[in-house]
Amino acid sequence: MSEKLAIHGGAPILARSDYQNWPIIGADERRLINEVLDSGIVAGGTAPQVSALEREWAQYIGSKHCLTTTSGTAALHMALAAVGVGPGDEVITSAFTFLASASCALHQNAIPVFVDIDPRTYNMDPARLEAAINERTKAIIPVHIQGLPADMDPIMEIARKHNLWVIEDACQAHGAEYKGRKVGSIGDVGTFSLNNFKNLCGGEGGLFTTDDETLLKKGMLIRCFGDEVDEVSHRRIYNASILGYMYRNQELPAALARAQLLHLDEYNAIRIANANYLTQELSKIPGVIPPYCPPECKHVYFMYNVRFDPQAAGVECDPRRFRIAVEKALYKEGVLVGQWQTMPVPAQDLFQSKLGYGGSRYPWAVNEAKGIVYDYNPAQFPVAQMLCDTYTIVHGIHAPNGKPLMDKILAAFHKVFAHLDQALAHADDPVYPGADGKLYGAG
Repeated sequence: MSEKLAIHGGAPILARSDYQNWPIIGADERRLINEVLDSGIVAGGTAPQVSALEREWAQYIGSKHCLTTTSGTAALHMALAAVGVGPGDEVITSAFTFLASASCALHQNAIPVFVDIDPRTYNMDPARLEAAINERTKAIIPVHIQGLPADMDPIMEIARKHNLWVIEDACQAHGAEYKGRKVGSIGDVGTFSLNNFKNLCGGEGGLFTTDDETLLKKGMLIRCFGDEVDEVSHRRIYNASILGYMYRNQELPAALARAQLLHLDEYNAIRIANANYLTQELSKIPGVIPPYCPPECKHVYFMYNVRFDPQAAGVECDPRRFRIAVEKALYKEGVLVGQWQTMPVPAQDLFQSKLGYGGSRYPWAVNEAKGIVYDYNPAQFPVAQMLCDTYTIVHGIHAPNGKPLMDKILAAFHKVFAHLDQALAHADDPVYPGADGKLYGAG
């Protein structure tokens, strides 16, 4: 074929106008936001929209209790504080995730410990978990990465064996299911994000879920400065009994999230249909590895993660360079692709330097003083590193996008993989793949 790739001077297949943005703002969003404006109540830990969202989310996932928070990061921090994680404790999480899955431990003066990932699901590999546990371990944070549930049964079994808390990082997995149970209802605490990118969007915000009333009460204290509430008047005493924070959400984000919840299953079904169609078709292209979903899981595809394999494509090339070349060529065809995490979390400077608070090396210094050494050498996480070298995110699978856009994306993949020589010739071009903020409601 003589057709030229767009990166080689040809015409692109897609335009930005082929993509429709997220989130969808409809009549329910306007109705509930107008309720806030008409009520004159815009904030408060027990305000109408906040309270309603807490009830509705707990019911949706099958949990007894829910607290709204300012962010998923706040929910993670609240969870660690509620279960009593403190200085010198260790918290185990996945090597491939967002920083907050680990930095929440630092905020409690605890120390993150990382476990490598499963090469098919990209979630924490349960087979590697027990080797990371020692007498300092206090909690495990499995991450339901990009909308796919972690393998919770073996994780819970190991946690119970060692008397450890389990905090589900479900910030990317609203509505995902593991063996018929919604994520966030399986561990001791579930945590969710409501930022503009997420399947359940409140603009910003988070959710903390639990079946444990003691953890609920601790979470309430942590969320509001540690202030006690008088049992008779139900008013704040302004007497902080523990160290707390200002992690309350507000009425406008809560109202937006409530409206989005009304359509969550419908919008998730569109993501799943788009993802399944792409997976079916992309798997026919040698060198393209679509995401995998175990049969016992419901994947809600917050992100659609594709890997590239030069050997399978019949190309002699370093895998990382091959991914870069293909990614740039797809982007020039108009496909919104690009990496999310570019390295395993332990490879980030924060963990390589271990400078900690004010350059003091705390919290690591707590245990270093006892002769304990923390080594975050990225070579310990080869699967996470392999993933970061070879994957890209294909944007646009969210509603209201559908098959017409998926077909154009597929056409671009076929075009690029039919002309890999052209793509590789431009691997060093100054092209910077990624999606613009407006695609996900960001300015």
